[in-house]
Amino acid sequence: MSSPAKTESPTAAADSPVEAPRHSSINPPVFFGSAALILVVGLTAIIWPAQTEQYIGVVVARISDWFGAYYFVAAAAFLVFVIGVALSRAGRIKLGPEQSKPQFGLFTWSAMLFAAGIGTDLMFYSVAEPATQYLAPPVGEGGTVEAARMAIVWTLFHYGVIGWGMYALMGMAIAYFAYRRNMPLSIRSVLHPLFGDRVWGRLGDAVDVAAVLGTVFGLATTLGIGVEMLNRGLSDLVGVPIGVGAQVALLALAVVMATLSVISGVQRGVRRLSELNVVLALLLVLFLVVTGKTTFLFNALVMNVGDYVSRLPGMTLNTYAFDAPTEWMNAWTLFFWAWWVAWAPFVGLFLARISRGRTIRQFVVGTLTIPFVFVLLWVSVFGNSALDHIRNGGAEGAAFGDAAMNDPASGIYALLQQFPAAPATIGLAIFIGLLFYVTSADSGALVLSHLTIKMHEASDDGPIWLRIFWASATGLLTAGMLIAGGITTLQSGTIIMGLPFSLVMFGVMFSLYKVLRTEGQKFDTLRTALPSSLSGRIGHPGASGVPGWRQRLKRLVSFPDRRHVLRFIDRTVRPALTEVSAALEEQGIATSCTEASVGETGLPAITLTVEHGDEAPFTYTLWPQAHPTPTFRMNTSDQGDTYFRVEVLLAEGTQGYDVTDYAKEQLIADVLDQYERHLLFLHASSSPTHDTEPIES
Repeated sequence: MSSPAKTESPTAAADSPVEAPRHSSINPPVFFGSAALILVVGLTAIIWPAQTEQYIGVVVARISDWFGAYYFVAAAAFLVFVIGVALSRAGRIKLGPEQSKPQFGLFTWSAMLFAAGIGTDLMFYSVAEPATQYLAPPVGEGGTVEAARMAIVWTLFHYGVIGWGMYALMGMAIAYFAYRRNMPLSIRSVLHPLFGDRVWGRLGDAVDVAAVLGTVFGLATTLGIGVEMLNRGLSDLVGVPIGVGAQVALLALAVVMATLSVISGVQRGVRRLSELNVVLALLLVLFLVVTGKTTFLFNALVMNVGDYVSRLPGMTLNTYAFDAPTEWMNAWTLFFWAWWVAWAPFVGLFLARISRGRTIRQFVVGTLTIPFVFVLLWVSVFGNSALDHIRNGGAEGAAFGDAAMNDPASGIYALLQQFPAAPATIGLAIFIGLLFYVTSADSGALVLSHLTIKMHEASDDGPIWLRIFWASATGLLTAGMLIAGGITTLQSGTIIMGLPFSLVMFGVMFSLYKVLRTEGQKFDTLRTALPSSLSGRIGHPGASGVPGWRQRLKRLVSFPDRRHVLRFIDRTVRPALTEVSAALEEQGIATSCTEASVGETGLPAITLTVEHGDEAPFTYTLWPQAHPTPTFRMNTSDQGDTYFRVEVLLAEGTQGYDVTDYAKEQLIADVLDQYERHLLFLHASSSPTHDTEPIES
C-alpha cells in the first residue's frame, strides 16, 4: 500500500514517541475551497435572507421527493454493517498496533464521545419532540396513551443507535487506517483501497471539502439551536431580550469560549469540559427523578426501553408510503438522518482521535451503547415528565404543551418551572447548555483543522490560528442562517449538505470491508503457515559455542540491563538486518534499514523494510522496551528495578516475543520466517480463488 510522503518511524506506530512533532501545513485546495464556499453562503444569507430561505426550501423539497427512501436505506445499512463487523472476528482487531493501550480511561472517553456527538439539541428536543409527537403524531390521533408511548419512542429513534452507528462507521474506519495502517488521520485515507493513490490528489480534496461542508453545516445547526435555547433561558432568568441581536451576541461569546478551549487541545480543554458537562447533566437528571414522580419515571423508563427495542426494526424502514406525511418527514426523520450524516465526519474523526488502542468491538459497542444509555435517561426523564404535565396538568399543562410544540426553545425551562428551586435549576440548565455548545464548537474546530491540513502524524492538531479560524467561520455561518430564517433554514441546509457526504460514507463502508477482508486473509495465511524455524527458537549454537538450548534457557532466566541490550543491538541486530537487506538487494528487491530512537530509553529501534510495488511492504522492526523487573526473578544479584528486552514488531504491532541474545544466525532465521509468512499472505490475497471472508462469526 502506498501513501503520501510520511516519515513516521516504526516505533511511532507503537506507544513510544520517537521524534519531535512536526508542524503540519494547510492543504490549500481543501482549506481555501471550503472556506470560500462557507463564507459565500454565510454572507449571502446575511445580505439576501429572504431569497436564501426560499431557495433552500425548494432544494429540500426536491431532496425529500427524490431521496427520502434513500436516507432510510442508508441509515439502516450503516447500522447493520457496524454491528456485523463488531460481532465478526474482525471485532478483535485493535485500532492501533497490538501492544497499544487506550489513551483515555473509560469515563473520560465516554464523556468526550457523548459531548462531541450530542450538543444542546438534546436539551432542545428532549421536551419539544415528545410534546410535538404526542399532540401532532405523524399518523393516528394525538393526545392518546399510544401517542404518549410513541412520542418517547420517536425521540429515542431519532437520537438512538442508528445515528450512533453512523459515527461508529466513520470513527472505526478512520482510526483503523490511521493507527493500524499508519496513514494520515483523514477521510481520504479510508478511501485508498477503492481509489488508490488518486485519493492524495483532487479526488481526496473533493472528499475532504464535502466533509468540511457537512461538518460546518451540521455544527451550525447545533449552534443555532444552542443560542436560541440559551437566549430563551436567559430571557426567563434575567430578562435578556429575545431576538437575532441577542443570539448573535451569545454566538460571539460561545465562539470565544470555544476558541479558548480548543487552543488547550484534547488533553486539557476538550477533555475537562466534556467531563464537567456529563457530571452536571447527570446531576440535573437525578434532581428531576428525586423531586418528581419517581415511581412513574422508573416505570416509564422500563416501558420506553421495551417499546424502543420492539418497534425499532419496523420504524427503521418505515417510509410511510401510504400515509406520506411529507412535512413531518422533512422536519423530523429526514432532517435527523441528514444531521447525523453531516456530523459523521466531524464526530467520526474526533472519536478516532481519542480511541487509539481499543479493539473494533470495544469501539463499536461503546459508541452504540454508552451515549445511548445517557440519551435514554435524559429523554425518558425529561420527556415523560413533560408528557405527564401535559396530560395531567389541566389548562396549565395544555398551555405548556402548545408552547413546547410551537416554541421549542422554551420547553425545557417551562418544565423546570414545575419543579422546586426553579431559578437555580434553570441557571444550571443554561450552564449545561452552554457547555454542550462549547464542547461541540471546540471539538468541531479541532476536527476542521484536521481536515484542512496536510498531516504527518495521526496525533497532529492543526495550528492554533486555523482552529480559531474554523471556530469563527462556523459562528459566521450560524449567524447568517439565523438571520436568513432561523432554525428551519439551518435544518434545511443540513439536509442539503448531508446528501453528498452520505455517498462518501458508502465508499467508506465498502473500503473498510475490503481491508478487513484482506486482514482476515492474512490471519488465515499466518495460521496455516509453516511453523517457526527451529533455528530461530532453538537453533544453532551461538557465537560463543554454547549449545542452542542452553543459550535459550539462559535468556529465559535473565533480565538484561540497558548496556547489555545496547551491546546486543550493536553487535548482532544491526549486522543481521544489514546482511539480510544486502542479500535481498542482490536479488533486485528494494529494501531499506532505518533507525529511530525509542522514547525515553534512547535505544535505537532498527527496521528492515522490503518493498513489493503496490502490495503491502514487509516491515520487521526490532524494538527495545523497558519493563519493571518481575518479583519472581530467579537471580537477584546485581539486578535493577528495570530490565530491557528487544521485541519483534511487524506492521500490525508487536509479536510478543523477545529476541535478546539471539545469535546472528538465529535472528536472520526469524526475519526469514516472518518474511515467508508475509509472502504467503501476498500470494493468498492476490489469488482469485481465495475467498476467505473476515466478516463472519
